[in-house]
Amino acid sequence: MSSDGDNDDFLYEDEYDDGFDQDEEIDIDSTSEPDVYDAMSPAIEEAPQKKPYDVSWKVKTLQEIIDMQNKEISKVQALLEVPSSSAAILLRHYVWNSEKLQEQFWNDPSQALEEAGLSPSSSPTARTTALPPSPTKRSNRSLRPGPSSLLKRTRSTQPTGPFECPICCMEYDYSSTYSMGCDHRFCKDCWIEYLSGKIKGEGESAKIQCMESGCKRIVREEVIDDLVTKDISKRYHNLLNAAFVADSPTLRWCPHPNCEYIIECSQAPTRMLNQLVPTVECKCGNDLCFGCGYAASHRPVLCRIVRLWEKKCADDSETANWLQANTKECSKCQSTIEKNGGCNHMTCKKCKYEFCWVCMGPWSEHGTSWYQCNRYDEKSGIDARDTQAKSRASLERYLHYFNRWANHEHSAKLDAEFYQKTEKKMEQMQNSGNLSWIEVQFAKQAVDAVIKARITLKWSYCMAFYLKRNNMTELFEDNQRDLERAVENLGYLLEQNISDTDSIAKLRQDITNQAAYVQKRHDILMDDTLRGYLERRWEFTVDT
Repeated sequence: MSSDGDNDDFLYEDEYDDGFDQDEEIDIDSTSEPDVYDAMSPAIEEAPQKKPYDVSWKVKTLQEIIDMQNKEISKVQALLEVPSSSAAILLRHYVWNSEKLQEQFWNDPSQALEEAGLSPSSSPTARTTALPPSPTKRSNRSLRPGPSSLLKRTRSTQPTGPFECPICCMEYDYSSTYSMGCDHRFCKDCWIEYLSGKIKGEGESAKIQCMESGCKRIVREEVIDDLVTKDISKRYHNLLNAAFVADSPTLRWCPHPNCEYIIECSQAPTRMLNQLVPTVECKCGNDLCFGCGYAASHRPVLCRIVRLWEKKCADDSETANWLQANTKECSKCQSTIEKNGGCNHMTCKKCKYEFCWVCMGPWSEHGTSWYQCNRYDEKSGIDARDTQAKSRASLERYLHYFNRWANHEHSAKLDAEFYQKTEKKMEQMQNSGNLSWIEVQFAKQAVDAVIKARITLKWSYCMAFYLKRNNMTELFEDNQRDLERAVENLGYLLEQNISDTDSIAKLRQDITNQAAYVQKRHDILMDDTLRGYLERRWEFTVDT
């Protein structure tokens, strides 16, 4: 995917239908016949084929979102022959559903306008007065200069004499008051105070109504722009844009700090979130889940499972805090050991005992067929007979998965800090092995592979906690185990010291090969799991 030019980034060319039919059988193994190779034709690099569980998306700017609104407003304005501000209020009332708006409007225009908070078509849209303040006003607020189409002087229908505002009980000239089509008149001071409080204090925008109790007449954009200050008017329009994105099922703000991009995706409807994990990438370089708005990729876990898991972890916060402690005791000599790296291969400095930081078992078993660190032993809960024993078994099962989930999260953070050490090691390899800076990039790429795999492993334990025990679960845990073992081996290689030129060459080859293997195991786990959702292979203990 290229980011050059004016084309929309991150838009796959092979568009497909919005979602999948619930009863549709998807043949994921079918492949088309390859084209006959023509030796005279130039070699063309093909774009990577999109997976059936991937979605297409576009990254849009705020101005593009504003243009989308203006385009829809102009269409409705021309079709219904109403002012631009009325078209905007109607569209917001019907949540930008133009078809539903037209159906209701043509059926009964007056009722549609009244329900949206507008004046019925048989009555004037507004009865307004001029902006210049009266000398008797108490406020010294400055209003924005400039004429207004809704605030023109109407001397022919203008009442005479003083007017007592029903809110502040002060007398004003009618020229310093304002009323909408509902004929509820108040002084401009009270209007300014009211509108500023609604926008700045309460964060309201499209639903700001008349100050009269029980009146549902909506205040138009022009009125707000003419009455409030420039800063509040700017905030008002920002709130309108935010509401437009929030109302659209195909738009979502990027949740990362200081990012103003909006993601558009039409292939992740709510009904498909039990089969898809719609991960997208913003122009800011960060991943997010379009389905739930999670500010990172949580593949391969469904959005609902993520919410249930985070709620459960929050409910068991004391246990979670205890499990995230950075120290453990050596199971052989009981010496306190602190984990200061991402690798789980630990060596006690006192007794030299090598063990696994996760399960505290001997490390010698982790490179053999007896490796079972990732799999929870269900036998521990078989003999639970009474309520207390069952509760204990349930807690032990949760702690098993949470311990590994939290450990991979912690290790990923440590591996991220390991970048600095890796850069120093890369400089050392440059100086000692006569390698260029490009040739030592394999170390950084290996760290990237480790962090990516650890995040996937972290969420895989969340998924495993909610999976029902069957043959598919066994296969899932086998893939999980193979990836975890590959990650630990790569992490161990990355922490090796460099002694001479020969060791650099061998270490480079070992790290490169192991990083490629980690990437392969990661792709196998991810591809099999996400395809399993489409094939309905996974069964969960909760409703998804």
